[in-house]
Formats: sequence, C-alpha cells, structure tokens
Amino acid sequence: MPLLVMKFGGTSVATLDRIRRAAKRVGREVANGYDVIVIVSAMSGKTNELVGWVEETSPLFDAREYDAVVSSGENVTAGLMALTLQEMDVPARSWQGWQVPVQTTPVHAAARIEAIPTDNINAKFAEGMKVAVVAGFQGIAADGRITTLGRGGSDTTAVAFAAAFGAERCDIYTDVDGVYTTDPRISSKARKLDRIAFEEMLELASLGAKVLQTRSVELAMRYKVRLRVLSSFEEYDPTAGTLVCDEEEIMESNVVSGVAYSRDEAKVTLISVADRPGIASAIFGTLSEAAVNVDMIIQNISEEGRTDMTFSCPTNQVARADRAMQQAREKGLVNFHDLVVDNDVCKVSVVGIGMRSHTGVAAKMFEALSKEGINIKVITTSEIKISVLIDRKYLELAVQALHDAFGLEMAG
Repeated sequence: MPLLVMKFGGTSVATLDRIRRAAKRVGREVANGYDVIVIVSAMSGKTNELVGWVEETSPLFDAREYDAVVSSGENVTAGLMALTLQEMDVPARSWQGWQVPVQTTPVHAAARIEAIPTDNINAKFAEGMKVAVVAGFQGIAADGRITTLGRGGSDTTAVAFAAAFGAERCDIYTDVDGVYTTDPRISSKARKLDRIAFEEMLELASLGAKVLQTRSVELAMRYKVRLRVLSSFEEYDPTAGTLVCDEEEIMESNVVSGVAYSRDEAKVTLISVADRPGIASAIFGTLSEAAVNVDMIIQNISEEGRTDMTFSCPTNQVARADRAMQQAREKGLVNFHDLVVDNDVCKVSVVGIGMRSHTGVAAKMFEALSKEGINIKVITTSEIKISVLIDRKYLELAVQALHDAFGLEMAG
C-alpha cells in the first residue's frame, strides 16, 4: 500500500470536535487507498499547562521527569484519535514513542532522533491496521528514559517518519492554509505560494516564519521528503496548501519568494576591543559556550590597535551574552571598554532561490527601504537571502515596502 504521513498540530486537535474533524480527513485518505501514519501534538495549551505544573512543583526540576510529564500530552491525543477512528470503523491504534521505538539522543527536552525502526508498525499494517496514530514530540533514549524533542518537535517527528517509511508525502495540518509571501497580518497583499523550495522554506523558518519548525525542514531537505502545509479548518481540497519540495519540481519562480521578519532581535556592540589575531574566536567562542545564538556580525576598521565588534542575537539572550563577555574580560580573554545594547531593533529579510541567477536584488531592497526613510544598521547575506537590522518601529513599513518592491502579490 502507498503510505502517507499526516501531522496535526495542537490547534487542529484542541477539542474532541476538532479531533473528529481531523479523523475524517484521515479516513478519507484511507478510503483513497493509503496506509496512514498520523503524528499528533498535544491538545492546544496542554503542553504549557504541563510545563507550568512541573515548574510549580520543582523550580530546579529533573529534566528526565520533565520529559516524562510533558510528553503525556501527546499520548492523550494519540489515544483519543485512535478511539475516534475506531468509532468510524477505521482499523487504528495509538503508539507512544517508546513503542515504535523512536530512538533518540539522551539530551532531555532537546533530544534528536537517531533512528526509527519500521518493523513494529509495518507488522501491524500487514495484520490489517490502516492507521498508526503516533504521539509526536517524544522518543526513548538508550537508557530507557522518555525524551522530548523541544518545542515544535512534532513537525520533526512527522518528517522523520516520512523519511523512515518512504512515505509518498508528509502533510502538515495547522491553523494556516499554507506558506505565504509574508505575514498576512502585516501585508494584506500577502499571497499563498503553491510551491516553495526546501532551501527557501529553511531560510524563512530560520528567519522568523512560524509555519514549520526549522529542524523539520532541514530533515525534509536532507531526505527529499515532500511536505505539504495546509489548514485543518478548511474544506477538503486535494490541491490545497503549499508544497515544500525540491528545487527541480518548481518550473519558474520569482527572484524573491518571501519577506520574513524577526521582531525580538537585539544589537550588541563591544566598544574598543583590543584588536589582535584570534580576537573574533575569543569573543564568539565565549558566546557559543554561553549558548548565545549570534546572527549578524560586523567588525569596524581597526584604529590604533582597537576596533568595535557588533553582533545581533535574540533579545532574551542579551543578559546571557553580557554576563559571558564580562566574565571573559575579567579572565583576560577579551579586552574591551564597554558593551552597548540596542533592544529596539528587528530583522527583516528577503529570500529567494532566484537570487542565485539574478543581480540587483540588494540594490532594489536598499532603495525600497531608503524611499521610506528607513536606516539600515547591519546587513548580512547568503546565496538566497539578504537580511537587514533596522529600528523595530519600522518593521511593518519595511515588510510592506519590500513586498511591494518585489511584486510578491503577483504569481511567478
């Protein structure tokens, strides 16, 4: 039998009525001749509730017990989905991560999938099971302890199962009906994309687009798993949503496919750093050890043996970065006069595989921002992306201006 993987996010299974609605979609695919692996998240809000209980019980909690508690939300959904399918006369059963087993690293709350043996589930398919409902977000380490994959881990679970079982496609059902050229809440001209390349989706996900978890897109790109993002709240349409696929499957696309943004950015500048060989390694090695996610980096021209070093990072990591750099200065690893933080910035990016073969994208981007009187503080580029750091108050204006400048409301 051909096989599909269908993943339902928390809002798609938030109530028993929504679980029934999702189950009907699964039943339709079974009727179309598919065996189906369904990956479910916890019911909307349940994971936050469980995390709250853990933190209230034990502020300095044992991460292994945290995983044992927090993973239970997905187990409830899996059981309810299997029961609902059985009521529809669809042969289904639920699977917890350890029953598959989803084998992971032992890093609790942030485990990575190492292997998904297919024997147990395939044996049940051979016996007549049509749907395996698997609790997402969880697995089991070599020591037998339950692990979780971090927030958004059910997306990664779904892609990993699709790769392991050679699924025809992996459908990600969520509360949006696809991937848009930008956030529709900011630009009314935002257009849903029929297809987007893995690389573009990976950049958009890493730059702030919340549709798919970054790790799931990385996995899909590595194993060539065709992803379809679609809404669980719209009527059934086999052509709905956005297909995330290999670049070769896209005949022709716009130079720029989307505009992404990240609101919670900070610009950190080390003033008057003693410039010497290895200073960048000392600074960013220290930040890496402190788990600070550095993005953009600028080093000014050195004068009289001193220079300024600027980088960006998420606002919630600024205190950690500050502490790490002050400790590095006390240890004599880095010599600088002051550390200055600007918390009122944001990152806006344009992304598109068409940039590889077209010139003038940066010029058009900078001209569009200039016309709106928006000053660029930091710039970084890759083969298919240009990102700028600007004042946060201009975020919506910048997104709208760039969306218009590249004509993203029009299909390619």
